[in-house]
Amino acid sequence: MLGREEYLAAWSRWHGDARTDTTLVRGWLSVAHALARPLAGLPPALATAVGLLVAAAAVVPATAGGAWLILSGVLVGLSGLLDSLDGALAIGTGRATRRGFVLDSVVDRLSEVAFAVALWVAGAPGWLAVAYGALCWLPDYLRARAGQAGVRETGTLSVWERPSRVLMTAFTLGGAGVLAGSAALVVTTGAAVGAVLGAVAVVQLALSLRRALSD
Repeated sequence: MLGREEYLAAWSRWHGDARTDTTLVRGWLSVAHALARPLAGLPPALATAVGLLVAAAAVVPATAGGAWLILSGVLVGLSGLLDSLDGALAIGTGRATRRGFVLDSVVDRLSEVAFAVALWVAGAPGWLAVAYGALCWLPDYLRARAGQAGVRETGTLSVWERPSRVLMTAFTLGGAGVLAGSAALVVTTGAAVGAVLGAVAVVQLALSLRRALSD
């Protein structure tokens, strides 16, 4: 298993030389690395599959509402950790492949569909839940298309990276469970804030990738 700094450098190379020096990204990846060390023998695909199942399972307590929303938020957070764990297992143990990289990206997008559905059944308006989900997808879609156009770097780190999406969804659902009497308001507010952050991220990435594409 690679040491933490070696893992961070390898993760950056696999993600288009993305920066890992921000507090949120470095902290998130460091937790995943620490969790992966004692589990180094497990296949990364197992963590990928379990992470998707846990994300989908978060919809069930969200449908129940009330204090069950706390469990939904916990499951969303756990799914995010499992998602990072598969990358830590693959990269940290030298088992990363292009097939696994693509599979992980697909599972991320499916998980974010589950996040949007959980917010909707918990009380967010349907149109807002759709916007939330779409703005989880769009930044990574922009990066993927830019990569197809020959851009090597992934663009600036935005305010709406994968850890931000997971934490916003988890805290929104968990907060709605704590404030069960105002759950719909909490969920709607959280979804709206997430959508705004997603829109800001799209602008950030568009400006960054525009400069890269014009070089």
